[in-house]
Amino acid sequence: MIEVGKWQTLRMLRSKEFGIYLGEAGKEEESVLLPKKQVPKDLRIGDEINVFIYRDSQDRKIATVNRPLLTVGEIGKLKVVSVSSIGAFMDCGLERDILLPFKEQTTKVAVGREYLVYMYLDKSERLCVTMRLYSHLNHQPPFEKNDFFKGTVYEWKDHMGAFVAVDDQYSGLIPKSEIYHPIHVGDVVEGRVLNVREDGKMDLSIRRPAYLQMDVDSDVIMKRLEACNGTLPFTDKASPELIKQEFGMSKNEFKRAVGRLLKEGKIEITAETIQKK
Repeated sequence: MIEVGKWQTLRMLRSKEFGIYLGEAGKEEESVLLPKKQVPKDLRIGDEINVFIYRDSQDRKIATVNRPLLTVGEIGKLKVVSVSSIGAFMDCGLERDILLPFKEQTTKVAVGREYLVYMYLDKSERLCVTMRLYSHLNHQPPFEKNDFFKGTVYEWKDHMGAFVAVDDQYSGLIPKSEIYHPIHVGDVVEGRVLNVREDGKMDLSIRRPAYLQMDVDSDVIMKRLEACNGTLPFTDKASPELIKQEFGMSKNEFKRAVGRLLKEGKIEITAETIQKK
């Protein structure tokens, strides 16, 4: 059977002006066209060739020797080239772009941007992709607590946080409590593994360990002081919401960094302000 979305080795059956027809040995009643411009010059009837099968604009099976960026069952990044009334179309390296249906999008996608997707066949045996990756990811990660990770955000849920495909293949979550600046679907993020659960799911953080993060946070505060003529109109007793809004860090992280700067003699705290010395 000639299957859409897969590489197959087929035999040349006959030649036409516009290309050649390929089929499986002993099953010559089913054939597929390889367009003339893709036919190797030395190919003869009976010879075999490895081709990828997809459907053309008229929904007919067609063969190509071009290598697609994804095949059925694979996860990878594709770029959005257009958006229509039925969804977005992504460049897969073939002459026909691949549909990302609206119902398979986890966010509104933007033309020109890349997103991590999984390729599948719809009910009509047409190639499609989905951004809903959770069930297609590997839940047996080779990671341990405090390991470094890098991955792609594929979904955001307000009550949970950012879902990440670590190494673009393992399931992970950055809890909302660990996020202090905007994260968007499609973003590449990195950090450390907080925990690996018994079911293989990983809790992640994009913040460094406290003793390292303190250096970064201290620099952020000093730069803000310099930009504000040496004075911040609030102290480390400010609300967590204000601190998160102004600095993208938790109140505890802010207090630790302010404490270090105070100890180093770089700032002083008044009743209502923090001032650079």
